[in-house]
Amino acid sequence: MKAVEKFKDPDWREIFINMSTIRKRVWIQSNQMDDSSTSSADSDFDDFSDFLMLNFLSDYNEKFIEKIPQRTSSLCGEDFVRELLGGHERTCYELLRMDKNVFIELCTCLKQKEYIKDTREIKVEEAVAIFLIIVGQNVGMRLIADRFQHSHETIDRHFHLTLKAICKLGHDIIRPTQSLLPSHIVNSSKYYPWFQNCIGAIDGTHVSTCVPTDKPVSYRGRKNVVTQNVLCACNFEMFFTFVSAGWEGTANDSRVFIDAITQPKYKFPLPKEGEYYVLDSGFPCTKGFLPPYRGERYHLQEYNSGRNRPRGMKELFNYRHSSLRNVIERCFGVLKARFPILKMMPPYKLSRQPLIVIACCTLHNFIRQRTQYDHMFREWEEKELEGEDNLEEANTSVSRCEVNLSDESAAAMARCRDRIAQAMWTAYNNIN
Repeated sequence: MKAVEKFKDPDWREIFINMSTIRKRVWIQSNQMDDSSTSSADSDFDDFSDFLMLNFLSDYNEKFIEKIPQRTSSLCGEDFVRELLGGHERTCYELLRMDKNVFIELCTCLKQKEYIKDTREIKVEEAVAIFLIIVGQNVGMRLIADRFQHSHETIDRHFHLTLKAICKLGHDIIRPTQSLLPSHIVNSSKYYPWFQNCIGAIDGTHVSTCVPTDKPVSYRGRKNVVTQNVLCACNFEMFFTFVSAGWEGTANDSRVFIDAITQPKYKFPLPKEGEYYVLDSGFPCTKGFLPPYRGERYHLQEYNSGRNRPRGMKELFNYRHSSLRNVIERCFGVLKARFPILKMMPPYKLSRQPLIVIACCTLHNFIRQRTQYDHMFREWEEKELEGEDNLEEANTSVSRCEVNLSDESAAAMARCRDRIAQAMWTAYNNIN
């Protein structure tokens, strides 16, 4: 009876008329059934259609006529951010993964560059806080919607707007910098003057991804985990200078590398004449890119004890090369520790997931640029860590015909490596 009484309302009468029209169309189709079953089918159809109609009207009434507010917390999102910035420094760092002053500078920078603006529902500070909590805590948008007192659609829309804004900022700060070698390299006989022309390190890492059910094979990398292959370059101050994300987990590192340095669209920062990057043995040896000797001990844990000291110029070169290239592993360590979303990617659109990786690398650089005393950077800065990725990737051999390298360029870089190794070994023997 309650449902019938609601038909007096003009809106409900209009809905009833539309439902009646649909019912008539279905009834006409039902008359085409066999004559022997027409009467029973009509009776069943009438009961079922009445049930559907009343259920639809009840749902419509609950959602639009007698709607009950869902977000009723007295602490709205804007107040939550204001309270967070006015509270304990550690709480802000734990939630946003950066210090208060860095967060304020990030919001100011995005507004000054006009990469993001206040909207009617959410201000810039709130939108950036939403983004940072999602990528820094890897929580679902429904939980964020309840915390910030906005609809799921509003949270998703502003997450995407902030993601694009931070990626735009990445074009400005993920690039090479004209900086000298750090003092810990210049003042160390372990590295200097042998690697004085080295400008950074290159390596790939695997980041979690979530793909449609028809594409998991191409993204299923090592250990049978669905990942995307990300190629990065960094300098010795732990800044990312190049990021290429979105490759399938099965893609070989050398394939990603060759595509990055040969395709103009990626704008890879190629080294100047005489300069080079250090990279592991899974990458090709060519001009400007210096890998270690293959077939020799390389990883740091192989030299840990005094009994395992280098036994020749190639092993000595590999040991110091590995120690120098370790900076890229530390960058990956900080990145994944700060942003757990990279370890377990939610089911976002496949086109959005590489942007999340780039945005996290952008935030990594911004934090490093604005403060040299960040807790996570201090924790990882001096670690001699050999990444899990390299333990398997370093054994990957790539033929020259596969990557189509120039023999002349490869031979020139190999001679450069021999000169460095020989001079390094001579100095090592003189000291010892």
